[in-house]
Amino acid sequence: MAPSIPKTMRAVDIHNGKGDASALYINSETPVPTPTGSQALVKIHSFGLNRMDLLQREGQYPVPPSAPSTLGVEFSGTIASLPDSPAVEHGWSVGDEVFGLAYGGAYAEYIAVSTHMLIHKPGELSWEVCAGIPETWITATQALFLIGEFKQGQSVLWHAGASSVSIAGIQLAREEGAGAIYVTASSEEKISFCEELGATRGFNYKEGDWSKELLDATDGKGVDLIVDFVGASYFNQNLDAVAKDGRIVNLGFLGGNVVKGDVDIGRFLRKRCRFEGSSLRSRDEEYQGKLRDQLVEHALPRFKDGRFKVPVEKVFKMSEIKEAHELMESNKTKGKLICRVD
Repeated sequence: MAPSIPKTMRAVDIHNGKGDASALYINSETPVPTPTGSQALVKIHSFGLNRMDLLQREGQYPVPPSAPSTLGVEFSGTIASLPDSPAVEHGWSVGDEVFGLAYGGAYAEYIAVSTHMLIHKPGELSWEVCAGIPETWITATQALFLIGEFKQGQSVLWHAGASSVSIAGIQLAREEGAGAIYVTASSEEKISFCEELGATRGFNYKEGDWSKELLDATDGKGVDLIVDFVGASYFNQNLDAVAKDGRIVNLGFLGGNVVKGDVDIGRFLRKRCRFEGSSLRSRDEEYQGKLRDQLVEHALPRFKDGRFKVPVEKVFKMSEIKEAHELMESNKTKGKLICRVD
């Protein structure tokens, strides 16, 4: 017998629509979403935090038109209802334990999400770990393989090495036979953490010019693929550090989006390198679904047997969402921040 579905639920809301962490609050009168088309209704157990959530909270993130205003894109939980629709993917039943990726709405007790973006939760993994997989690991998969066209034996540099996407990327590159895996990070502690996951070497960007150190480490060759979240402040150094015929994949602008000063763009020709920006949330369901399938086929077995790790820095209650956002803003974490729906 299907569980009774309430009309309203608790969800994280934002006073006046945007603001700092103090503007977050629990709205207990939020309507429970109604699934349509290919969607299931999932009762959420845990959800993951991502840096885009901070930007959306501040009104600085372009949310897809169909997305709900509630924050959050990754979650774990139990299917509470399924519509009688031919668009629903086969193989799902009410009561199934799942985790998945959504366009928004995960900071809540319930979420309406496409069945094409759900994954069966393995018994070997906790609810909290599963809630930290979808956005970060799918983003890393997209950057490494679809955009970066990474091949076995190539070298890769992950900026913000202790961030959740780079943690995933380090492990993906390691298992796919990278020739070398480099990272940048803000402390020796974070660099050591990355090396434990499989990074070859790290560069502390606060203590020197990481691009010169990387060129020294590669005998002047540079690196085949750079995955960058920093943007403008690293643009010049990225062009120094990329190898001939290399790729720079940009996923964010933590260091600004306006390049300042004189920049020699002749390096694009001399190195025959490519700079390409990408995002995941703005992609259509078919594109995201292919990445989900790749995650299930290639990564899920490695999660089950322990080859892939999802380091969880801290688990909060949903009612502690302000503290969770403040910790993410501190840039002191090494791994995922997860909220459990209390």
